Amino acid sequence: MPASSDARSHPTSATPASPPPPPPGTGPETATGPQTDPGTSPETATDTATTSDSDTSPHTDADARPYRGGDPYADYRGGDFPFAALVDLADRRLGGGVVAANDEFFAHRENLLLPGPAVFDPQAFGHKGKVMDGWETRRRRGADAEHPFPAAGEHDWALIRLGAPGVVHGVIVDTAHFRGNYPQRVSVEAAAVPGTPSARDLLADAVRWEPLVPPTPVRGHAANGFAVDAERRFTHLRLCQYPDGGIARLRVHGTVVPDPEWLGLLGTFDLASVVHGGTVEDASDRFYSPPTNIIRPDLARQMDDGWETRRRRERGGHDWVRFRLAGHGEIRALEIDTAYLKGNAAGWAAVYGCDATAADPADEASWYEILPRTALRPDSPHRFRLAAPATATHLRLDVFPDGGIARLRAHGALTATGQARLVDRYAALTD
Repeated sequence: MPASSDARSHPTSATPASPPPPPPGTGPETATGPQTDPGTSPETATDTATTSDSDTSPHTDADARPYRGGDPYADYRGGDFPFAALVDLADRRLGGGVVAANDEFFAHRENLLLPGPAVFDPQAFGHKGKVMDGWETRRRRGADAEHPFPAAGEHDWALIRLGAPGVVHGVIVDTAHFRGNYPQRVSVEAAAVPGTPSARDLLADAVRWEPLVPPTPVRGHAANGFAVDAERRFTHLRLCQYPDGGIARLRVHGTVVPDPEWLGLLGTFDLASVVHGGTVEDASDRFYSPPTNIIRPDLARQMDDGWETRRRRERGGHDWVRFRLAGHGEIRALEIDTAYLKGNAAGWAAVYGCDATAADPADEASWYEILPRTALRPDSPHRFRLAAPATATHLRLDVFPDGGIARLRAHGALTATGQARLVDRYAALTD
C-alpha cells in the first residue's frame, strides 16, 4: 500500500471550492437529471434533520440526513464550479480506467468513472450488504480492543488512468448516497508515467507523485470540488480516502495535452477530437446536451450522446459551435454524423475556418468557408472530401435552423508550425 500522504511536506496545491457542483452530467448543459433542493443550502442541509427518534448518534456539518424515502437526490448538496466546464480527463469514454484499489469489498472501484450521476436503489442488498453505485471499502479497525480505531494516516486508495492525459484544473470527489459511510478526508495525487504501466509499476518507489489535493475533509452525499493549480501534464492519479468509506464518482477536469510524437506517427488524425487536444470554445445553445459531446472519439450510442439545441422560433437565426483545434493544421476531410437524431437532426450545416496565427477569431471577417451550407439526413453519417486542404486553428459549425449533431470530425495533419508549438508545450509541461 502506498505511503500515507500525511507524511508528505509538499505545499498545498489545491483549494476547496465553494459551493460544490451538481452531480456529473447535471450541470447547466443538460436539461435532465437530479437537482439540488433550492430551499436547502449546503450550510443548512444538515442542521434541520441531523437526529431523529431512531438516530441519536452524534452528527457533524459534513453528515447528510439519513435517507427517509422519496427522491434520493432531493437533499444532495450541489452547485457550480468554473472548472467543471472543462473536459473530464478521466472519462471512461475517453479511455479512463481504475487500474487498481487496495479494497473494494462493498462496491467496485470501476464505478468511480461511470458517466452520469450515481443511482441509489434503497431495496438493493447483496450478500455483502447494501448495493452502492460507487467505490466502497470495508470498515477499518484498530490493532486490538484497547485501540479499536485505525491508526492516524491509515487509508484506502485507488489508482486511476486518465483517458486523456493533460493539465488538471479541478477535481470533483462526489459522495452521492454515501451519507454515513463517506470518508472523513480525501487526497488526490498525480504522476506522469509513460506507456501503459501496471499497478506494480505505478506503486514503484521511482514514481514521483505530486499532491493535487492534500488530505482534506469532505461532506457526505455531496459533490466536493477542489480547484487545482499544477501546471504539469499528468497521466495517472491516486485517490485516497481516510480512513475508509465510499465515493460515488470522481471527475478530473482539465485541458488535454497530447503526445506530439504519437500524433506525428499517426500523420492524419482528427484535429477536432478532444483526445488530440481539440476543445469547444463557445456555442449558441446548450439546452438538451453539451456541444463537447460532438468531439468525443467514440460513436454516439443514443440521442443525448450528441449536441441538441432547443427549437428555434425566431426566423433568420441559426445555432453554432466554435472549436479550437489540436493545433495549426491542414484539414483534408470532414465528417458530420447525425446518429440517433431522427426527428430533431439539424436540417443543414456549414463549416467555417479561421487561422489565428494570421487573424483574430473574434473578427467575423477572419472566418472563411470550408463546407458550404449542405443538407443533412437524420441518423446518418456524412463524409466530405475537401477540394484543397484548409489551413486553420479554429472551426465553426453552423446548423440551420436548429437541431442536433452527434459528431464532427476534421481529418488532417498538423503543419510544421502546429507541430513545433505542440512540441514546445509538451516539453514545458513534462519532466
